[in-house]
Amino acid sequence: MSNPPPSTVLPGLRFKQRFPLLSLIAERFVLSLLLLLAVSILIFGGLEALPGDFATTYLGQSATPQAVANIRTELGLDRPVTTRYFEWLGNAVQGDFGTSWASKNSVSEQIAKRLGNSLFLAAFAALISVPLAVGLGMLAVHFRNRLPDKIINVISLAAISLPEFFIGYLLILFFGVKFGIATFPATVYDGMDFVDRLKAIALPTATLVLVVLAHMMRMTRAAILSVMSSAYMETAELKGLGAFRSIVKHAAPNALAPIINVVALNLAYLVVGVVVVEVVFVYPGMGQYMVDAVTVRDMPVVQACGLIFAAVYILLNMVADTLAIVANPRLRHPR
Repeated sequence: MSNPPPSTVLPGLRFKQRFPLLSLIAERFVLSLLLLLAVSILIFGGLEALPGDFATTYLGQSATPQAVANIRTELGLDRPVTTRYFEWLGNAVQGDFGTSWASKNSVSEQIAKRLGNSLFLAAFAALISVPLAVGLGMLAVHFRNRLPDKIINVISLAAISLPEFFIGYLLILFFGVKFGIATFPATVYDGMDFVDRLKAIALPTATLVLVVLAHMMRMTRAAILSVMSSAYMETAELKGLGAFRSIVKHAAPNALAPIINVVALNLAYLVVGVVVVEVVFVYPGMGQYMVDAVTVRDMPVVQACGLIFAAVYILLNMVADTLAIVANPRLRHPR
């Protein structure tokens, strides 16, 4: 069947044919926005479906129905759910998450302080874990089926099997209590010296590194092993290129797409998964802020934290997809 003449091709299809790379990236962006919209509906609707409300929790069981009704009217809880959702979503798009029901402070201002702490912790953990995971993965491939590879695999399996809160408590027990060489709790504040801040986050950073390192390392090893039997690897060996150098120069770049994906997914976990680690180490970040809000049913704070966590996770996944597309030479150089 012959292709239609150029004049009859739809503009969108013509753009997709001429710019496949940009088209795929645009599709990922639109899908990410739609997914974030769906998540916002789930967050708002899920919290609305929970039994009880803030007014009863705030006033106590002995509160009169009139007092509860007054609080609900003051907070706008007597209005239709759809009206409140669209108002909340419109304000959230502008960066306004409302006022905390419990503290009466601006949620956006509180999040701005705590989000910086969470990002600092996640960034420092990523700075250590990503190069270490990629390096250990290549090392495991170089010594595959030998003692170093087996040791790395056993340690990574043990790390994957342990939940982050258990690893955190072990680190606190040994390095914070018995040996006294690390700071606990992990308290940071505005104006704190950079070196002191690094000392304060040593234990939560180590916990996050141990949690994500094993998964990234194993996926890096698997991705590189999948290309080791390729013809160009045999050619590199026949040319006399050293085994480890051929891994670094030829195998790793060709396994880049799956490595980028797994690294980005683990970076997303570092930001979103800090909730448990922050609670364990009493770290003043987004996770701790969200847990504190849940205990008093402070819905504006919970909604804001949930939406920001979802946005960061979706954004990093979109970045992972985009980088994987860019790393694909067939899309970079279409025929």
